Amino acid sequence: MDSPSAVNLNKKTFLLLTIYLLYSMVTLSPCPAAEENPVFPIYVGSLACKPCHEKEYANFTTYAKKSNSYRSIERLQKGLTDLDRMKCYACHTTGYGKPGGFISVEKTPLLKNAGCEVCHGPGSIHLEDTKSSSIIGHPTIKICDQCHTSEMIQAFQFRPLIHGGGH
Repeated sequence: MDSPSAVNLNKKTFLLLTIYLLYSMVTLSPCPAAEENPVFPIYVGSLACKPCHEKEYANFTTYAKKSNSYRSIERLQKGLTDLDRMKCYACHTTGYGKPGGFISVEKTPLLKNAGCEVCHGPGSIHLEDTKSSSIIGHPTIKICDQCHTSEMIQAFQFRPLIHGGGH
């Protein structure tokens, strides 16, 4: 007959094994969206928009502060911890933390600023098929609110401008 501690150990082992198997099933199962749409858009950088949207690109790079937003991180670099810097990346780069988004200046230099795709979404599919609905043609204030929160506006004294001089 098993001792009470052996039974408890077996229950713990069984529970841990069950949790592990359930976790594996969830994390290793294919993404339902991948089955429906095998092509996911990825970030390509604002420069890829220039050939077809020359005027908008020129206005964006000339007037929109976010087109050079990585400079803020560079300017404050000395006082930032790695965690602080990663928090900055969410709003000061393109697609950070998302598939195909900014990783580092060395690995993804074309995504180091908050570019066109921050407001319009990843552009790879749009580049291949300009008639596809993969791009956000008319961004809403809801998209701006992802970075331009009341907390950030107060902390950094910037105004949320829906088009920010970009168009």
